[in-house]
Amino acid sequence: MRPIHSQLNGKVAVITGGGGVLCGSMARELAEHGMKIAILNYPKTFGDQTATAIKKKGGEALSILCDVTKRENVEQAKNAVVEAFGRVDLLINGAGGNHPEGSTTNEVYDQEDIEDPEVRSFFDLTQAGFNHVFNLNLMGTLLPSQVFTTELLRTKGSIINMSSMSAPSPMTKVPAYSAAKAGIDNFTQWMAVHFGKTGIRVNALAPGFFLTEQNRRLLTHEDGSYTERTKKILSQTPMDRLGKPEDLHGALLWLADDSYSGFVTGISVPIDGGFMAYSGV
Repeated sequence: MRPIHSQLNGKVAVITGGGGVLCGSMARELAEHGMKIAILNYPKTFGDQTATAIKKKGGEALSILCDVTKRENVEQAKNAVVEAFGRVDLLINGAGGNHPEGSTTNEVYDQEDIEDPEVRSFFDLTQAGFNHVFNLNLMGTLLPSQVFTTELLRTKGSIINMSSMSAPSPMTKVPAYSAAKAGIDNFTQWMAVHFGKTGIRVNALAPGFFLTEQNRRLLTHEDGSYTERTKKILSQTPMDRLGKPEDLHGALLWLADDSYSGFVTGISVPIDGGFMAYSGV
């Protein structure tokens, strides 16, 4: 029987984006260790599905509709969480995503791209696309952090942000997403220093290449076979596979449990199958 993190039992975790593949899996895992889970998601339908799965296994969960880019929404969500559970011990800023107008079609520049209407070149990237990505990922981490840290100060709780391996080394095609995740790494360090004396710890998880609904079309064909981009990724991944949601659980539990990581703050933990360690030769 696997060990249970008893230190987490009865505590409350708030997870933005908890209706997604990765954060939904993390929510269910924390519930297995006795945490009460508040899922903030937009749309609410996916959050409801995660909450239902937790309740079916005997856990406590609450699903709340929340647009993390709107402070009033986040404030309302906090009030609902405190009313239902009375406290907040852990905030996971998992809401995020990309936008087509913040991404290029091709990996590298070619003069012919400019004249091809089917190709989004560097010069076709839009301010609106970048703003959407920055707002969702970076502001969507700032606002919940501001709102929920007022509760975390009372419980000496912690924050786990969702970064990406595209933060230290930007992936081709997705400049807006990579820049936003780099901002999250920087913000994680800033918050860790700013709140260091309060007992609040702030860290991040940085997944490598995981197959989710957001990137399924990028990584697989309709028949489930890998795209050329995925084959290229795997050629640079020593463990020779894509990540699975449960691959995040160990680092998640380590950072969430003060008795394991009480002196750990300001770091971003890579979970990438060795991708960043491989030079390519």
